[in-house]
Amino acid sequence: MDRRSALAILASGLALPAVAAEKRPVSRPVGFTPDRNRIDAALKQMVSANRVAGASCLIWQHGAERYFGAFGLADREAKRPMARDTLVQIFSMTKPVTGVALMQLWEQGKFGLDDPLANYLPAFGKVKVLAGGTGADGTPALRDPARPIVVRDILRHTAGFSYGMRDTAADKIFHEVNPLALTNTLEEFGAKLATVPLLFDPGTQWSYSAAVDVQALLIEQLSGEAFEPHVRRTVLEPLGMKDTGWTQPQERLARFAATYAPGSGGTLTRAPDEKTRALNFAPRKMTMGGAGLASTLDDYMRFARMLLGRGTLEGARILSPDTIRVMSTDQLDPRMTERSWLPGKGSVGFGIDFAVRVAPPKDAQENRGAVGEFFWDGAATTLFWVDPVNDLAAVFFVQVMPFDGTLHHDIRRAVYGPDYTGPAS
Repeated sequence: MDRRSALAILASGLALPAVAAEKRPVSRPVGFTPDRNRIDAALKQMVSANRVAGASCLIWQHGAERYFGAFGLADREAKRPMARDTLVQIFSMTKPVTGVALMQLWEQGKFGLDDPLANYLPAFGKVKVLAGGTGADGTPALRDPARPIVVRDILRHTAGFSYGMRDTAADKIFHEVNPLALTNTLEEFGAKLATVPLLFDPGTQWSYSAAVDVQALLIEQLSGEAFEPHVRRTVLEPLGMKDTGWTQPQERLARFAATYAPGSGGTLTRAPDEKTRALNFAPRKMTMGGAGLASTLDDYMRFARMLLGRGTLEGARILSPDTIRVMSTDQLDPRMTERSWLPGKGSVGFGIDFAVRVAPPKDAQENRGAVGEFFWDGAATTLFWVDPVNDLAAVFFVQVMPFDGTLHHDIRRAVYGPDYTGPAS
């Protein structure tokens, strides 16, 4: 390991590994192979029970494809089957892609993880925090934060930003200024978000937020390049993710999946097409860091395989193994006990744009998985995970909103088996 890599690990607050990451052996537990029949049955049940219109899954293990299956319809009204090349809206599975692009700039020495964010985006040096109560004029009482937002905070959702998901004065202001409106540029987004009070002091809680969109703005500032073409040039094209992007050509609309919502009596209701297609097939100014990519199973698996390969895929080096290690290691201080709904994902902490499993599943209700896996999902219930212990990566696609975590429980149970809690010692 060279000196720069060693210093990078030390800067992250992590211990140095005893052996360089490139030389660590891959664990290949005897006997764990995804059961095709069990996965087929799970996907078929999702469709037959009208939980989804269509479902697909792709699994890579030990250097080869181990499973592909697709059932049901990508577009029920057009009777178009769910297929390997179906293009889906992955929403927050965009976030890890943005994180990888930003961490490339970290490797280049463009910023430090514990640098104040305002060093690069000055508007965020003036943010205030909700103090509780209201002033004489009825507006929320505000105060200065206990410390500045640092870059690490926007990587792990500890900055205190809102996402408009709570019932607080900050969330009300978030909706009023609407920083993520598609009519805003990323620069306009940042200026508006900086006027929204923080929910808490930076570094004290975990709360899902618009922080990854701030990452996108930071990428523009540090690279001098617009966010979308930068990610295309540095991540998507080197990985051969030929169908993945925010802006999609109109001819791909024929492969784009419709989105459905559960209706009364076990029915599925199609979401309005203009809403489903707005992020990819309609004019807009906003390119979000936290959402907006459309992708295919094979494309996103190439991204997952790069992560499983510790930053490299088929000779294309995207990140160093040490950087992947930083991203996939829990970054949350144990004193950070307020973590919103994150514990609902299982026994997890949070790294850099990934949830990270830190303990085996504690009961049958918790999602199956191995300690050390890292993953994220999307609002339309898409999911991917990387499991280094079992040398496995999985991508699961459906298009159903609102988010349905029971589908993730069921696909993981199908992949690992109902009793899996980790590899045999």
